[in-house]
Amino acid sequence: MNFHIKTLSAMATAAIIASAAMAQENISLTQAECRAMALSASEQLQQAENALQQSTLDRKIANTAYLPKFEGSATGVYMLPDIDMMGSKMRMRGTYMAGISLVQPIYTGGKITAGRNLARIGEKVASEQLRMTRMDVIAEADRAYWTFIAVTDKVKLMDTFRAMLDTLYQQTATAVTVGMATENDLLRVEARRSEIIYQQQKVSNGAELCRMALCNAIGIDTGTRIMIDETLPAPSTPGIMPTDISDRPELHLLQKQVEASQQQVKMTLADFLPTIGLSIGYNYYGNIKLNSMVDVGGGMLMPYSQEFRDGIAMGLLSVKIPLFHWGEGAKKVRRARLAVNNASLDLERTSRLLLLESRQAVINLTDGYNMIGAAQTALNQAEENLRVTTDRYSESMATLADLLDAQTQWHQSRSNLIEAQTQYQIYLTDYLRATGHLE
Repeated sequence: MNFHIKTLSAMATAAIIASAAMAQENISLTQAECRAMALSASEQLQQAENALQQSTLDRKIANTAYLPKFEGSATGVYMLPDIDMMGSKMRMRGTYMAGISLVQPIYTGGKITAGRNLARIGEKVASEQLRMTRMDVIAEADRAYWTFIAVTDKVKLMDTFRAMLDTLYQQTATAVTVGMATENDLLRVEARRSEIIYQQQKVSNGAELCRMALCNAIGIDTGTRIMIDETLPAPSTPGIMPTDISDRPELHLLQKQVEASQQQVKMTLADFLPTIGLSIGYNYYGNIKLNSMVDVGGGMLMPYSQEFRDGIAMGLLSVKIPLFHWGEGAKKVRRARLAVNNASLDLERTSRLLLLESRQAVINLTDGYNMIGAAQTALNQAEENLRVTTDRYSESMATLADLLDAQTQWHQSRSNLIEAQTQYQIYLTDYLRATGHLE
Protein backbone atom coordinates (compact mmCIF):
# COMPACT_ATOMS: atom_id res chain seq x y z
CA MET A 1 0.00 0.00 0.00
CA ASN A 2 1.37 3.37 -0.97
CA PHE A 3 0.97 6.03 1.69
CA HIS A 4 2.57 8.83 -0.30
CA ILE A 5 0.48 11.83 -1.28
CA LYS A 6 -1.10 11.16 -4.64
CA THR A 7 0.22 13.33 -7.46
CA LEU A 8 -3.23 14.20 -8.71
CA SER A 9 -4.40 15.28 -5.28
CA ALA A 10 -1.25 17.33 -4.80
CA MET A 11 -1.84 19.14 -8.10
CA ALA A 12 -5.44 19.89 -7.18
CA THR A 13 -4.34 21.07 -3.76
CA ALA A 14 -1.72 23.38 -5.23
CA ALA A 15 -4.32 24.91 -7.52
CA ILE A 16 -6.70 25.53 -4.62
CA ILE A 17 -3.99 27.08 -2.45
CA ALA A 18 -2.86 29.29 -5.31
CA SER A 19 -6.39 30.55 -5.87
CA ALA A 20 -6.77 31.26 -2.15
CA ALA A 21 -3.53 33.25 -2.09
CA MET A 22 -4.78 35.68 -4.75
CA ALA A 23 -6.46 38.60 -2.99
CA GLN A 24 -7.99 36.27 -0.39
CA GLU A 25 -10.66 35.06 -2.79
CA ASN A 26 -13.32 32.58 -1.77
CA ILE A 27 -12.59 28.90 -2.30
CA SER A 28 -15.00 26.01 -2.53
CA LEU A 29 -14.17 22.74 -0.80
CA THR A 30 -15.40 19.18 -0.78
CA GLN A 31 -14.43 16.69 1.89
CA ALA A 32 -11.98 14.96 -0.47
CA GLU A 33 -10.30 18.27 -1.33
CA CYS A 34 -10.14 19.18 2.35
CA ARG A 35 -8.37 15.92 3.14
CA ALA A 36 -5.93 16.31 0.24
CA MET A 37 -5.01 19.84 1.30
CA ALA A 38 -4.56 18.82 4.93
CA LEU A 39 -2.27 15.96 3.92
CA SER A 40 -0.19 18.21 1.67
CA ALA A 41 0.18 20.87 4.36
CA SER A 42 0.93 18.61 7.33
CA GLU A 43 4.47 19.03 8.66
CA GLN A 44 4.01 15.90 10.80
CA LEU A 45 3.23 13.87 7.70
CA GLN A 46 6.26 15.26 5.88
CA GLN A 47 8.44 14.34 8.85
CA ALA A 48 6.96 10.82 8.84
CA GLU A 49 7.76 10.57 5.11
CA ASN A 50 11.35 11.60 5.84
CA ALA A 51 11.58 9.09 8.68
CA LEU A 52 10.44 6.32 6.32
CA GLN A 53 13.09 7.27 3.78
CA GLN A 54 15.71 7.30 6.54
CA SER A 55 14.68 3.83 7.72
CA THR A 56 14.84 2.54 4.14
CA LEU A 57 18.40 3.83 3.90
CA ASP A 58 19.20 2.24 7.27
CA ARG A 59 17.99 -1.11 5.93
CA LYS A 60 20.17 -0.78 2.84
CA ILE A 61 23.13 0.21 5.00
CA ALA A 62 22.58 -2.84 7.23
CA ASN A 63 22.63 -5.09 4.16
CA THR A 64 26.17 -3.93 3.34
CA ALA A 65 27.46 -5.47 6.58
CA TYR A 66 27.57 -8.85 4.78
CA LEU A 67 29.87 -7.50 2.08
CA PRO A 68 33.66 -7.20 2.22
CA LYS A 69 35.12 -3.80 3.00
CA PHE A 70 37.84 -2.48 0.69
CA GLU A 71 40.20 0.22 1.91
CA GLY A 72 43.16 1.92 0.33
CA SER A 73 45.96 3.78 2.09
CA ALA A 74 48.95 5.91 1.15
CA THR A 75 51.68 7.23 3.45
CA GLY A 76 54.67 9.48 2.91
CA VAL A 77 57.59 9.67 5.39
CA TYR A 78 60.34 12.23 5.73
CA MET A 79 62.56 11.37 8.70
CA LEU A 80 65.51 13.19 10.20
CA PRO A 81 68.15 12.23 11.20
CA ASP A 82 69.04 9.04 9.41
CA ILE A 83 68.80 5.84 11.42
CA ASP A 84 72.11 4.38 12.55
CA MET A 85 72.20 0.63 11.91
CA MET A 86 75.64 -0.63 13.16
CA GLY A 87 77.68 1.63 10.97
CA SER A 88 75.15 1.93 8.20
CA LYS A 89 72.64 4.72 7.79
CA MET A 90 69.07 4.09 6.82
CA ARG A 91 67.73 7.10 5.01
CA MET A 92 63.97 7.67 4.90
CA ARG A 93 63.46 10.97 3.18
CA GLY A 94 60.52 10.76 0.85
CA THR A 95 59.74 7.15 1.70
CA TYR A 96 56.30 6.14 0.56
CA MET A 97 53.93 3.29 1.26
CA ALA A 98 50.68 2.46 -0.48
CA GLY A 99 48.35 -0.46 -0.08
CA ILE A 100 44.90 -1.94 -0.34
CA SER A 101 43.12 -4.20 2.10
CA LEU A 102 40.00 -6.33 2.21
CA VAL A 103 38.15 -7.24 5.41
CA GLN A 104 35.47 -9.89 5.29
CA PRO A 105 33.46 -10.94 8.36
CA ILE A 106 32.91 -14.68 8.32
CA TYR A 107 31.03 -15.26 11.57
CA THR A 108 29.90 -12.61 14.07
CA GLY A 109 27.71 -14.66 16.36
CA GLY A 110 24.57 -13.64 14.45
CA LYS A 111 25.03 -9.90 15.08
CA ILE A 112 24.97 -8.96 11.40
CA THR A 113 21.80 -10.94 10.76
CA ALA A 114 20.12 -9.49 13.84
CA GLY A 115 21.16 -5.97 12.81
CA ARG A 116 19.71 -6.51 9.35
CA ASN A 117 16.47 -7.78 10.85
CA LEU A 118 16.31 -4.78 13.18
CA ALA A 119 16.74 -2.43 10.23
CA ARG A 120 13.96 -4.21 8.33
CA ILE A 121 11.69 -3.95 11.38
CA GLY A 122 12.59 -0.26 11.69
CA GLU A 123 11.48 0.34 8.12
CA LYS A 124 8.13 -1.33 8.79
CA VAL A 125 7.75 0.70 11.98
CA ALA A 126 8.33 3.92 10.05
CA SER A 127 5.77 2.82 7.48
CA GLU A 128 3.17 2.20 10.18
CA GLN A 129 3.98 5.52 11.86
CA LEU A 130 3.45 7.23 8.53
CA ARG A 131 0.08 5.52 8.15
CA MET A 132 -0.89 6.46 11.70
CA THR A 133 0.09 10.09 11.13
CA ARG A 134 -1.88 10.13 7.91
CA MET A 135 -4.98 8.88 9.73
CA ASP A 136 -4.55 11.51 12.44
CA VAL A 137 -4.32 14.29 9.86
CA ILE A 138 -7.41 13.05 8.01
CA ALA A 139 -9.37 12.71 11.26
CA GLU A 140 -8.46 16.25 12.31
CA ALA A 141 -9.38 17.62 8.87
CA ASP A 142 -12.73 15.78 8.93
CA ARG A 143 -13.62 17.16 12.35
CA ALA A 144 -12.78 20.70 11.28
CA TYR A 145 -14.70 20.24 8.01
CA TRP A 146 -17.92 18.87 9.50
CA THR A 147 -17.83 21.30 12.42
CA PHE A 148 -17.57 24.18 9.97
CA ILE A 149 -20.53 22.80 8.01
CA ALA A 150 -22.53 22.51 11.23
CA VAL A 151 -21.93 26.08 12.36
CA THR A 152 -22.50 27.37 8.82
CA ASP A 153 -25.88 25.64 8.72
CA LYS A 154 -26.67 27.03 12.16
CA VAL A 155 -25.87 30.53 10.94
CA LYS A 156 -28.31 30.02 8.07
CA LEU A 157 -30.87 28.61 10.49
CA MET A 158 -30.42 31.58 12.80
CA ASP A 159 -30.91 33.95 9.86
CA THR A 160 -34.16 32.17 9.01
CA PHE A 161 -35.32 32.33 12.61
CA ARG A 162 -34.38 36.02 12.77
CA ALA A 163 -36.39 36.69 9.59
CA MET A 164 -39.33 34.81 11.09
CA LEU A 165 -39.24 36.98 14.21
CA ASP A 166 -38.79 40.15 12.15
CA THR A 167 -41.95 39.27 10.25
CA LEU A 168 -43.80 38.54 13.48
CA TYR A 169 -42.56 41.85 14.92
CA GLN A 170 -43.89 43.77 11.92
CA GLN A 171 -47.22 41.96 12.10
CA THR A 172 -47.49 42.64 15.84
CA ALA A 173 -46.54 46.29 15.39
CA THR A 174 -49.28 46.63 12.77
CA ALA A 175 -51.74 44.89 15.06
CA VAL A 176 -50.87 47.30 17.87
CA THR A 177 -51.54 50.23 15.54
CA VAL A 178 -55.07 49.01 14.76
CA GLY A 179 -55.72 47.94 18.33
CA MET A 180 -55.57 44.17 17.65
CA ALA A 181 -52.58 43.66 19.98
CA THR A 182 -51.10 45.27 23.03
CA GLU A 183 -47.80 47.00 23.64
CA ASN A 184 -46.94 44.13 25.94
CA ASP A 185 -47.22 41.73 22.98
CA LEU A 186 -44.87 43.89 20.95
CA LEU A 187 -42.39 44.06 23.83
CA ARG A 188 -42.50 40.30 24.18
CA VAL A 189 -41.68 39.79 20.49
CA GLU A 190 -38.98 42.44 20.66
CA ALA A 191 -37.41 40.78 23.70
CA ARG A 192 -37.33 37.43 21.91
CA ARG A 193 -35.90 39.04 18.80
CA SER A 194 -33.17 40.76 20.82
CA GLU A 195 -32.26 37.44 22.37
CA ILE A 196 -32.02 35.87 18.92
CA ILE A 197 -29.85 38.75 17.66
CA TYR A 198 -27.50 38.07 20.57
CA GLN A 199 -27.42 34.34 19.82
CA GLN A 200 -26.98 35.11 16.14
CA GLN A 201 -23.85 37.09 16.91
CA LYS A 202 -22.47 34.27 19.05
CA VAL A 203 -23.12 31.72 16.31
CA SER A 204 -21.47 34.00 13.75
CA ASN A 205 -18.41 34.36 15.97
CA GLY A 206 -18.30 30.60 16.41
CA ALA A 207 -18.53 30.12 12.65
CA GLU A 208 -15.61 32.49 12.16
CA LEU A 209 -13.49 30.54 14.66
CA CYS A 210 -14.40 27.26 12.97
CA ARG A 211 -13.51 28.73 9.57
CA MET A 212 -10.07 29.75 10.84
CA ALA A 213 -9.60 26.33 12.42
CA LEU A 214 -10.43 24.69 9.09
CA CYS A 215 -8.02 27.03 7.28
CA ASN A 216 -5.30 26.05 9.73
CA ALA A 217 -6.07 22.34 9.32
CA ILE A 218 -5.73 22.50 5.53
CA GLY A 219 -2.73 24.82 5.53
CA ILE A 220 -4.10 28.02 3.98
CA ASP A 221 -4.22 31.61 5.19
CA THR A 222 -6.72 32.07 7.99
CA GLY A 223 -8.20 35.06 6.17
CA THR A 224 -9.40 32.90 3.27
CA ARG A 225 -13.15 32.70 2.87
CA ILE A 226 -14.38 29.13 2.50
CA MET A 227 -17.52 27.87 0.85
CA ILE A 228 -18.63 24.25 1.17
CA ASP A 229 -19.91 22.44 -1.90
CA GLU A 230 -21.50 19.63 0.12
CA THR A 231 -24.49 19.38 2.39
CA LEU A 232 -24.93 17.09 5.34
CA PRO A 233 -25.57 13.65 3.80
CA ALA A 234 -28.40 11.42 4.93
CA PRO A 235 -26.75 8.45 6.65
CA SER A 236 -27.59 4.89 5.71
CA THR A 237 -28.38 2.21 8.27
CA PRO A 238 -25.06 1.19 9.88
CA GLY A 239 -25.85 -2.53 9.80
CA ILE A 240 -23.26 -4.96 11.16
CA MET A 241 -20.02 -3.15 11.88
CA PRO A 242 -16.93 -5.26 12.63
CA THR A 243 -14.72 -4.30 15.56
CA ASP A 244 -11.61 -6.00 14.20
CA ILE A 245 -8.46 -4.03 15.12
CA SER A 246 -5.93 -6.17 13.26
CA ASP A 247 -5.26 -3.32 10.82
CA ARG A 248 -4.61 -0.66 13.46
CA PRO A 249 -1.14 0.86 12.98
CA GLU A 250 -0.75 1.16 16.77
CA LEU A 251 -1.17 -2.61 17.06
CA HIS A 252 1.36 -3.22 14.29
CA LEU A 253 3.83 -0.89 15.98
CA LEU A 254 3.63 -2.85 19.23
CA GLN A 255 4.00 -6.15 17.37
CA LYS A 256 7.13 -4.78 15.72
CA GLN A 257 8.36 -3.65 19.13
CA VAL A 258 8.14 -7.25 20.34
CA GLU A 259 10.03 -8.44 17.26
CA ALA A 260 12.67 -5.77 17.75
CA SER A 261 13.13 -6.80 21.38
CA GLN A 262 13.65 -10.39 20.29
CA GLN A 263 16.33 -9.28 17.86
CA GLN A 264 17.97 -7.29 20.64
CA VAL A 265 18.33 -10.54 22.59
CA LYS A 266 20.23 -12.01 19.64
CA MET A 267 22.38 -8.88 19.40
CA THR A 268 23.26 -9.13 23.08
CA LEU A 269 23.99 -12.84 22.83
CA ALA A 270 26.25 -12.24 19.81
CA ASP A 271 28.57 -10.09 21.94
CA PHE A 272 29.54 -13.19 23.89
CA LEU A 273 29.92 -15.66 21.02
CA PRO A 274 33.06 -16.36 18.96
CA THR A 275 33.74 -14.14 15.96
CA ILE A 276 35.79 -14.96 12.88
CA GLY A 277 37.11 -12.46 10.39
CA LEU A 278 39.37 -12.56 7.34
CA SER A 279 41.69 -9.75 6.30
CA ILE A 280 43.76 -9.66 3.11
CA GLY A 281 46.08 -6.83 2.18
CA TYR A 282 48.85 -5.80 -0.16
CA ASN A 283 51.29 -2.96 0.58
CA TYR A 284 54.04 -1.52 -1.59
CA TYR A 285 56.86 0.58 -0.19
CA GLY A 286 59.79 2.40 -1.76
CA ASN A 287 62.55 5.04 -1.48
CA ILE A 288 64.18 3.49 1.57
CA LYS A 289 67.92 3.86 1.21
CA LEU A 290 70.74 2.18 3.15
CA ASN A 291 74.08 4.02 3.01
CA SER A 292 77.31 2.39 4.26
CA MET A 293 81.05 1.93 3.55
CA VAL A 294 82.26 -1.29 1.89
CA ASP A 295 85.83 -2.73 2.13
CA VAL A 296 87.06 -3.20 -1.46
CA GLY A 297 90.43 -4.60 -0.41
CA GLY A 298 93.74 -3.15 0.52
CA GLY A 299 92.13 -1.36 3.38
CA MET A 300 90.19 0.87 1.08
CA LEU A 301 86.58 1.72 1.85
CA MET A 302 84.12 2.90 -0.73
CA PRO A 303 80.68 4.35 -0.13
CA TYR A 304 77.80 2.00 -0.90
CA SER A 305 74.14 2.78 -1.28
CA GLN A 306 71.20 0.47 -1.76
CA GLU A 307 67.54 1.40 -2.30
CA PHE A 308 64.74 -0.86 -1.07
CA ARG A 309 61.37 -1.05 -2.79
CA ASP A 310 59.06 -4.03 -2.76
CA GLY A 311 55.53 -5.23 -2.18
CA ILE A 312 54.19 -7.30 0.67
CA ALA A 313 51.02 -9.40 0.59
CA MET A 314 49.43 -10.55 3.82
CA GLY A 315 46.46 -12.67 4.81
CA LEU A 316 45.07 -12.77 8.33
CA LEU A 317 42.40 -15.00 9.80
CA SER A 318 41.38 -13.94 13.27
CA VAL A 319 39.22 -15.79 15.77
CA LYS A 320 37.99 -14.12 18.95
CA ILE A 321 36.53 -16.31 21.68
CA PRO A 322 35.14 -14.77 24.89
CA LEU A 323 36.25 -16.92 27.81
CA PHE A 324 35.24 -15.45 31.12
CA HIS A 325 33.37 -12.20 31.90
CA TRP A 326 32.04 -12.89 35.40
CA GLY A 327 28.57 -13.76 34.13
CA GLU A 328 28.17 -10.47 32.27
CA GLY A 329 26.79 -12.16 29.14
CA ALA A 330 24.13 -14.19 30.96
CA LYS A 331 22.98 -11.14 32.88
CA LYS A 332 22.72 -8.99 29.77
CA VAL A 333 20.81 -11.67 27.87
CA ARG A 334 18.41 -12.09 30.77
CA ARG A 335 17.88 -8.34 30.88
CA ALA A 336 17.14 -8.30 27.12
CA ARG A 337 14.63 -11.12 27.52
CA LEU A 338 12.84 -9.18 30.24
CA ALA A 339 12.50 -6.34 27.72
CA VAL A 340 10.81 -8.82 25.36
CA ASN A 341 8.40 -9.76 28.12
CA ASN A 342 7.61 -6.10 28.81
CA ALA A 343 6.96 -5.47 25.12
CA SER A 344 4.61 -8.46 25.01
CA LEU A 345 2.75 -7.16 28.05
CA ASP A 346 2.39 -3.75 26.40
CA LEU A 347 0.99 -5.45 23.33
CA GLU A 348 -1.59 -7.38 25.35
CA ARG A 349 -2.69 -4.34 27.37
CA THR A 350 -2.91 -2.03 24.39
CA SER A 351 -4.76 -4.64 22.33
CA ARG A 352 -7.51 -4.69 24.94
CA LEU A 353 -7.68 -0.89 24.97
CA LEU A 354 -7.79 -0.71 21.18
CA LEU A 355 -10.56 -3.30 21.06
CA LEU A 356 -12.48 -1.31 23.67
CA GLU A 357 -12.01 1.82 21.60
CA SER A 358 -13.26 0.03 18.50
CA ARG A 359 -16.37 -1.24 20.28
CA GLN A 360 -17.04 2.20 21.72
CA ALA A 361 -16.76 3.65 18.21
CA VAL A 362 -19.42 1.20 17.01
CA ILE A 363 -21.69 2.16 19.90
CA ASN A 364 -21.17 5.86 19.17
CA LEU A 365 -21.91 5.38 15.48
CA THR A 366 -25.08 3.41 16.22
CA ASP A 367 -26.22 5.95 18.79
CA GLY A 368 -25.41 8.75 16.37
CA TYR A 369 -27.61 7.18 13.73
CA ASN A 370 -30.44 6.74 16.22
CA MET A 371 -30.02 10.35 17.35
CA ILE A 372 -30.53 11.51 13.77
CA GLY A 373 -33.79 9.55 13.61
CA ALA A 374 -34.96 10.98 16.92
CA ALA A 375 -33.98 14.51 15.92
CA GLN A 376 -35.74 14.16 12.57
CA THR A 377 -38.91 12.94 14.28
CA ALA A 378 -38.76 15.83 16.74
CA LEU A 379 -38.27 18.29 13.86
CA ASN A 380 -41.24 16.86 11.97
CA GLN A 381 -43.38 17.27 15.06
CA ALA A 382 -42.07 20.80 15.66
CA GLU A 383 -42.79 21.80 12.06
CA GLU A 384 -46.34 20.48 12.30
CA ASN A 385 -46.82 22.18 15.66
CA LEU A 386 -45.53 25.47 14.20
CA ARG A 387 -47.86 25.18 11.23
CA VAL A 388 -50.90 24.46 13.40
CA THR A 389 -50.02 27.15 15.95
CA THR A 390 -49.44 29.73 13.20
CA ASP A 391 -52.85 28.95 11.71
CA ARG A 392 -54.52 29.08 15.10
CA TYR A 393 -52.76 32.36 15.95
CA SER A 394 -53.93 33.94 12.71
CA GLU A 395 -57.47 32.95 13.70
CA SER A 396 -56.97 34.30 17.26
CA MET A 397 -57.27 30.78 18.66
CA ALA A 398 -53.72 30.72 20.03
CA THR A 399 -51.77 33.25 22.03
CA LEU A 400 -48.63 35.06 21.02
CA ALA A 401 -46.75 33.11 23.69
CA ASP A 402 -47.88 29.85 22.05
CA LEU A 403 -46.57 31.02 18.68
CA LEU A 404 -43.22 32.12 20.13
CA ASP A 405 -42.85 28.79 21.92
CA ALA A 406 -43.68 26.92 18.71
CA GLN A 407 -41.07 28.91 16.76
CA THR A 408 -38.46 28.34 19.45
CA GLN A 409 -39.22 24.61 19.51
CA TRP A 410 -38.88 24.45 15.73
CA HIS A 411 -35.54 26.29 15.87
CA GLN A 412 -34.18 24.05 18.60
CA SER A 413 -35.32 20.88 16.80
CA ARG A 414 -33.70 21.98 13.57
CA SER A 415 -30.49 22.85 15.43
CA ASN A 416 -30.51 19.43 17.13
CA LEU A 417 -30.81 17.72 13.75
CA ILE A 418 -27.81 19.64 12.40
CA GLU A 419 -25.76 18.61 15.42
CA ALA A 420 -26.84 14.98 15.14
CA GLN A 421 -26.00 14.81 11.44
CA THR A 422 -22.56 16.35 11.80
CA GLN A 423 -21.75 14.32 14.90
CA TYR A 424 -22.62 11.16 12.97
CA GLN A 425 -20.09 12.06 10.29
CA ILE A 426 -17.45 12.63 12.97
CA TYR A 427 -18.38 9.30 14.59
CA LEU A 428 -18.00 7.64 11.18
CA THR A 429 -14.47 9.01 10.85
CA ASP A 430 -13.69 7.89 14.41
CA TYR A 431 -14.96 4.39 13.64
CA LEU A 432 -12.80 4.09 10.53
CA ARG A 433 -9.86 5.38 12.55
CA ALA A 434 -10.54 2.92 15.40
CA THR A 435 -10.57 -0.04 12.98
CA GLY A 436 -7.53 1.13 10.99
CA HIS A 437 -9.41 1.81 7.74
CA LEU A 438 -9.27 5.60 7.53
CA GLU A 439 -7.49 6.26 4.25
